[in-house]
Amino acid sequence: MHCPPKARHPFVGAGDAPALGRVGIERPVRVGMQPELFAGIPVRDYEEALAWYTRLLGSVPSFVPHATEAVWELAEHRFLFIAERPEHAGHAMHTIFVGDLDAMVAEIAARGIQPAQRETYSNGVRKTTYRDPDGNEVGLGGAPLTPRQ
Repeated sequence: MHCPPKARHPFVGAGDAPALGRVGIERPVRVGMQPELFAGIPVRDYEEALAWYTRLLGSVPSFVPHATEAVWELAEHRFLFIAERPEHAGHAMHTIFVGDLDAMVAEIAARGIQPAQRETYSNGVRKTTYRDPDGNEVGLGGAPLTPRQ
């Protein structure tokens, strides 16, 4: 069952569920279980990363559990967090599928961050990749510009 996104979550668009369904992903139904996803990104310098991710995501963190960790709620039950863990910095790879990739990329560019890479897969799905100061990768995925027949 797909619930409509809340307005406060800029990363979820109307096209999300149909796009996932097209690639054949089965969603298991577990009675009484609402999973919460927390995708972590280890960073070398918390303050530098906090400033960068605030610009990338376009908002201050949703909450700050402690002095070197910040959490953004991207959509209901879906979170991205940074944590100061210098020994692991630079190895994260996350992709977030968004409803309007072009609009999101333009908004991020207006905040002063340019993508490191753009690509289009053979099925038309597009991906724009950003790299934080440590080299962690955050990709934004978008549906094909024209529906495939």
